[in-house]
Amino acid sequence: MAADKLDYKNAFKDLYLPPKKPVLIDVPAMPFIMVDGMGNPNDEGGDYQSSVELLYGLSYTIKMSKNGKQRLQGYFDYVVPPLEGLWWMDGRELDLSDKDHYSWTSMIRQPEFVTAEVFRWACAEIARKKPLLDVSKARFQTFQEGLCVQMMHIGPFEKESETMAQMENYIEGHQLRNAISTVRPDGTIKRHHEIYLSDPRKSMPEKRKTVIRHPVVPIVS
Repeated sequence: MAADKLDYKNAFKDLYLPPKKPVLIDVPAMPFIMVDGMGNPNDEGGDYQSSVELLYGLSYTIKMSKNGKQRLQGYFDYVVPPLEGLWWMDGRELDLSDKDHYSWTSMIRQPEFVTAEVFRWACAEIARKKPLLDVSKARFQTFQEGLCVQMMHIGPFEKESETMAQMENYIEGHQLRNAISTVRPDGTIKRHHEIYLSDPRKSMPEKRKTVIRHPVVPIVS
């Protein structure tokens, strides 16, 4: 890898490589391409699979613009950041065993030179090259999570509840309150957040690395 290629995971280890124990972090504003949907992420050919294809298609179109005629102002070379997801269930707490009723926002962080104009250009490119992908489902948004508790989960997704229990114990012991489902000043709702550092197609379930992040607020005495 070229020395001047920015890898966000290595440059911002506090965001992407937390320890295997809960830690408190203030997550700054970052630009994302996002796709919303519902349903089981494991359904072959389902909405989640197509959303991931769309996200990577747009992200790599922007990254590989350096090899084409389009010159993006401020472009620098980088590694496409990992896939992330916000997860919830309408009207009730998240139940990890009930995947058919998931609601989700799938998303990939974008480098700082990406603007709404760059996003629209990438959408036009994908619509031309891959007309079966519905680019209207994607949006470009700055997302600021703020104060969160996070930790590294190693193992299958089905055992995330064990990691979440550790996080909840930390929250309760540090004068904090879990803020999932509360509303930010900009109107967005705080969600259970996962960052996928392992490709599930290539990694054994027991070795998968997933950052789990929960928004919190201090308890004012």
